[in-house]
Amino acid sequence: MSRRADRPSAADRPCPCGSGRPYAQCCGPLHHGEADAPTAEALMRSRFSAFAVGDADHLLRSWHSSTRPARLRLDPDQRWVRLEVRDTHGGGLFDAEGTVGFRAHYREGGRPGMLEERSRFVREDGRWVYLDALPD
Repeated sequence: MSRRADRPSAADRPCPCGSGRPYAQCCGPLHHGEADAPTAEALMRSRFSAFAVGDADHLLRSWHSSTRPARLRLDPDQRWVRLEVRDTHGGGLFDAEGTVGFRAHYREGGRPGMLEERSRFVREDGRWVYLDALPD
């Protein structure tokens, strides 16, 4: 059997967000517009995964209309490798807003890097969207 046949398809691979679930059952449906994130944390995870798989369209769709940039260019030299969700406040099924604190690990030019942020999420038209990063 060839190595290629032994490799799982992209949909069967673990989701980049670190949930342990296959991409096709985790962030994939959100990226493809087949589902909306039920919580702020789920949206945060889908946004990290969008950076990891290079899905700028999902990032723009999941950004609040008042803070969304006109366009987004992802850095092809930056590879997002691991997400640590540190804490969440609000952002549940019945909430209108929430925050998610996280560390996102990446590699750029062969060197490790990390982005630490507390992101603010709100509902817009009934859907969770990223609003902005809270100051430290």
